Amino acid sequence: MKLQLSGQGKNEAMYKPGPPGTVKALRMNPTVLPDESVNPRLAKILEEVAVKKELIVALANSNVREMLEVWFTNIKRVGVPNYLVVALDDNIESFCKSNDVPVYRRDPDEGVDSIAKTGGNHAVSGLKFRILREFLQLGYSILLSDIDIIFLRNPFDHLYRDSDVESMSDGHNNMTAYGFNDVFDEPSMGWARYAHTMRIWVYNSGFFYIRPTIPAIELLDRVAGRLSREPKSWDQAVFNEELFFPSHPGYEGLHASRRTMDIYLFMNSKVLFKTVRKDAQLRKLKPVIVHSNYHPDKLDRMKAVIEFYVNGKQNALEHFPDGSE
Repeated sequence: MKLQLSGQGKNEAMYKPGPPGTVKALRMNPTVLPDESVNPRLAKILEEVAVKKELIVALANSNVREMLEVWFTNIKRVGVPNYLVVALDDNIESFCKSNDVPVYRRDPDEGVDSIAKTGGNHAVSGLKFRILREFLQLGYSILLSDIDIIFLRNPFDHLYRDSDVESMSDGHNNMTAYGFNDVFDEPSMGWARYAHTMRIWVYNSGFFYIRPTIPAIELLDRVAGRLSREPKSWDQAVFNEELFFPSHPGYEGLHASRRTMDIYLFMNSKVLFKTVRKDAQLRKLKPVIVHSNYHPDKLDRMKAVIEFYVNGKQNALEHFPDGSE
């Protein structure tokens, strides 16, 4: 019955709808049956690290060592025990072990290792869609995190867990983050000049919670497949296209449920530097995380976030420009 209701059985389940206003479709796809044979070594690590079958996962190579240290130092300070660094080179593996940070070094894989050692941020970011698949196959829910993120509270206390993918947004206000009706005006059409469109700013592929479901695994496969076939594509753009594009001629859309995270709890750096730091009321709110995704001076802004939210230095954010000028 669960398989049928989630749309994965061959026959649709038949049931009688209730009165108007009482009918709700299923939001939760069933989780997959864990298969430890996929990666017994990783399964053993996850059994020791995860809490309630979920954990934070980050990928890192030596290019981001300094930011990685800031990342895991704040996770420790907040008191989150269930996190894991996927080391993409030997130096990061040793660095994590020397700092008592849970670490996993994948078995040699020529296709992954060549990117892991020499690739830039976008190339390395694309690897996560290949690597996370094993975590889901083993039955674990993953909170994927880039390392340009400061943790200020335990994120697991603020998740809804009601969708295949629960992601932070690149939107900077309620409209852009949660969607709005945008009217396109074409005067030459006369009476029909106004066309209504639905707009939403993209999900950030550097911070999302993903459950071990068939649609979630299909999402990872779709994105990884496209990135391998389209080497010039950006992983975040592909991630959003596969999540949002509907079925249409020549294309079958992904049947995955999704939720947008609260932009003031799971905060991107545009929200912080353009809005929050200038608003007396919003400055009092303590976010769960701050992601320095909108700015290239990531490490400096990460340190300033710590000064402001952790050490109480009220002017720590003031000298930065809104953008990257």
